[in-house]
Amino acid sequence: MIKILVAEDDKAINGLVCTYLRNKGYAPTACYDGEEALAAMEGNTFSMIISDIMMPKMDGFELAEAIRSIDKQTPILFMTAKDDKPSKLFAYTLGVDDYVVKPFDMDVFMMKVAALLRRAGIVENQSLQVGNLTMNAEEHTAYLGDDELPLTVREFDLLFKLLSYPKKTFTRSALMSEFWDYDSSATSRTVDVYMAKLREKTSACDGFEIVTVHGLGYKAVLK
Repeated sequence: MIKILVAEDDKAINGLVCTYLRNKGYAPTACYDGEEALAAMEGNTFSMIISDIMMPKMDGFELAEAIRSIDKQTPILFMTAKDDKPSKLFAYTLGVDDYVVKPFDMDVFMMKVAALLRRAGIVENQSLQVGNLTMNAEEHTAYLGDDELPLTVREFDLLFKLLSYPKKTFTRSALMSEFWDYDSSATSRTVDVYMAKLREKTSACDGFEIVTVHGLGYKAVLK
């Protein structure tokens, strides 16, 4: 499921946006200031960030700047009452992808969300094909050509995640949080071991490679 972070200090607006997102099949996480949003991102991987500008503790500009310092690709959508040209120009300079002024029509807003996700290549697919590798999330099967690729459930989920977001770097902590839950025995070394196994098992795949991003984590790069 596509996870979207919503940073908005107005609880009524935050709740409304999250309800619309949920009704469209997305998985929203509500945060009420920029600091809370950054903290939520430390242990989770989000496909989009929706943020107000005027928030306590850390405003939307500061949040966008912090995100873009480590992540150049995840779409950021501002929803704000600030309708002045300097704010819009500054937002786009920071790397914000779209800017919506309150009040706005929720149906049009949701279309913008869907358009940004499409533009980023983020779709809710049950299957994918990369080169000679085919994966089906519903059946949890992977094939190299006509031969089934023996993957454990966790190996499958990790690989499917990487290939669903090519070029996006996933930190070790984010992967641990999503795929190891509360397993206290798991460490960052555990992630490295799994990635080594995946590289070995997919060595005959001709469409991608799993790349180590030193100091951060891993990403899949298409050939």
